[in-house]
Amino acid sequence: MKTDLFDYELPAHLIAHQPAPQRDESRLLVVHRDTHTVEHRTFRDLPEYLRAGDCLFRNNAAVIPARLHAHRPTGGQVECLLLRPSSGLQPLGLSAAAKGDVSSVALAKEDWWCLVRPGKKLPVGATFGLAGTFDAIVREKTAEGLVRVSFTCKDGDILAVANHIGEMPLPPYIAARENDEQRAADRLRYQTVYADRGHQVAAAAPTAGLHFTPELLAQLSALGVASADLTLHVGLGTFRPIASENIEDHAIHREVYEIPAATRQALQETTGRRIAVGTTSVRTIEDYLAKRVGGNPLLPDEACVAEAGLFIHPPRDFRGVDALITNFHQPRSTLLCLVAAFLTPGSTDGIGWLKEVYADAIARQYRFFSYGDAMIIL
Repeated sequence: MKTDLFDYELPAHLIAHQPAPQRDESRLLVVHRDTHTVEHRTFRDLPEYLRAGDCLFRNNAAVIPARLHAHRPTGGQVECLLLRPSSGLQPLGLSAAAKGDVSSVALAKEDWWCLVRPGKKLPVGATFGLAGTFDAIVREKTAEGLVRVSFTCKDGDILAVANHIGEMPLPPYIAARENDEQRAADRLRYQTVYADRGHQVAAAAPTAGLHFTPELLAQLSALGVASADLTLHVGLGTFRPIASENIEDHAIHREVYEIPAATRQALQETTGRRIAVGTTSVRTIEDYLAKRVGGNPLLPDEACVAEAGLFIHPPRDFRGVDALITNFHQPRSTLLCLVAAFLTPGSTDGIGWLKEVYADAIARQYRFFSYGDAMIIL
């Protein structure tokens, strides 16, 4: 299948550089698959489309304020973006005997995989830091541009430093922030209201969840709509475009996920629709169910930590998701492939339909990408 099928032209002025004034003031494009029709609403109208017995499956990963500014010994500036601890979360596998909560899995906090600039001036052995805060040394570099960095901090660890002075890792298509007020606003808005600070593991926000407010969640709960949380460690690979000529040749990125027992139970027992908030939730659920069908049944009290390596594209079917809330995605992205598959599961017809939906959204001046508007596919 040609990657060009997932390309489209987007006017630059429709890329959202700021969020809507209020989270639930974002626009909402409603896609009805059964009637092949669409509606144009506002996100706060979401309760009109949900009903008692439905369950929202949400990625509660919290974004790390991962962009750090430092200096080389010569005085040159360095930008370091924390991605993940070098040891990472080791996937236990779906038949692991670990009991209890996934919080028992330890994170190493002082050696991290990072992106650094200027990379050419920071070879293995190079040092940089911020006076009185931290020192760093480059330990390893990969062909993909990742850099393993060892940090020594004056107080606490590098994650604590990031929480104190770091900037949110906004995608590169969002204009650089010019002052502290803008950066402080991003710390609030580039984070879902239900993000779990105990799961501060994301290098990018699960952006479909950015539209929810506490008041909207309370309204949905009063309607009988349940919520169930999972955690996918969102990495930068999520946003990398497909470079291969055919999508089947694309090497999909891998991301660790955690699914607590209560969420796995909700997947089995929800009486209404299982509604994924974001493509990260879809990827987690479908990867988990594919592994389970593959012969790794989980006991109810087992911790579930695994690694998603599933590339979802047409004509894939879906085992565990009945509806999807998502944003508008970049051309030639794996996320666009997923949405096309979800429009018409088991068929490739969703590719053409997705182009029609996106063309309509562009004509109506919807705002695109991370800080942009939303759509729900029912």
